[in-house]
Amino acid sequence: MVARFADLLGRTGTDVGLLPSGPTRSVHDVPGVGLGHATFTLDGPAPPHGPGTVRTGVSVLHLPGDLFGSPVPAGGAVLNGAGECTGFVTVTEWGRVETPVFLTSTMSVGRVYDAACLLLAEQDERVGRDDVVIPVVAECDDSGLSDPRRFRPTDEDVARAWAAARAGADSGAPPDEGCVGAGTGMECLGFKGGIGTASRLLPDGHVLGAVVLTNFGSRERLTVCGVPVGRLMPDGAPADAANDTSDGAPADAAQHPDRGDRGSCIVVLVTDGPLDAHACGRLARRAGMGLARTGSVATHGSGEIFLALATGLRGDRVRAAEPPPVSGRDLDPYFAAAVEATEEAVLTALLAATTTTGRDGRRVEALPLDAVADLVRRASQR
Repeated sequence: MVARFADLLGRTGTDVGLLPSGPTRSVHDVPGVGLGHATFTLDGPAPPHGPGTVRTGVSVLHLPGDLFGSPVPAGGAVLNGAGECTGFVTVTEWGRVETPVFLTSTMSVGRVYDAACLLLAEQDERVGRDDVVIPVVAECDDSGLSDPRRFRPTDEDVARAWAAARAGADSGAPPDEGCVGAGTGMECLGFKGGIGTASRLLPDGHVLGAVVLTNFGSRERLTVCGVPVGRLMPDGAPADAANDTSDGAPADAAQHPDRGDRGSCIVVLVTDGPLDAHACGRLARRAGMGLARTGSVATHGSGEIFLALATGLRGDRVRAAEPPPVSGRDLDPYFAAAVEATEEAVLTALLAATTTTGRDGRRVEALPLDAVADLVRRASQR
């Protein structure tokens, strides 16, 4: 939630990086781009008699224009590859994305992919007739809080998330963040994670936005605005009542340990700047630097997969656009924006998330804003 991140900055007198943010401090500052969600919170009988405890969802990043006729230049990067993103090989080979970006949980990738194919063919008669498409579907593992064995999103669920994303584009308001959509059951740096976004305004007049699906890291590495909050915060720091939406007593740390390296992070960067596929690949690699600034070390079991998309330089399905792309040293502000927006998006996901009790009674606390603000303020006054 942008308001809680702004509250942190207001209390501490700090900010993330040097570049200015857009008016909504979110990916909605990029023209024509929208982010929407379908969220599932169920408490049913355990499999095989029912779905069990479900804390999961689907998120969709909508991109402007005719994606089939005029794909978006794209590039990708992998910091640690214990994860999945369909369409990534095509991005690497052809340097383009021709569908929205769909985010979900690990064992729902196939179902969301099927739904995306159906929806794309329903909405554009050229899909499957003139050519096929390979939807981009990326995942993180939410099985620490959500039982993945039986529940799967439906075609209607994916359509609902996409419709919400379309409605959010150019709305002038930030998207929902935290425990929504694909972020519902995610954990980050020892606290409740989820979906986060951020934006940066570039000197050339363009905008860069970031969307993160955060599910990585350990508490002792949590860093906020350069302050090692995870090491400084005492165990049992009081949670914020406003961000505690679960029932029950705090979880016992020994019974419900930090998941450590069993996580991932998907980062999608999108700009309206005129970047080609090669520049997008270079841009995507900078997302890892933003994650590192929050405490990621890309452990063995984590999947850090990054995409960068540029809507400002589009050709057709056969030919690239002719205007010269931004290149060389002119990319430096874009690189800085990618790092800053990724870092801020992770912090936004943490601050927007709410304390959640899920599978087997496991409870993951929200990051306490009051304690974090106090630590960052004291560090900045030294």
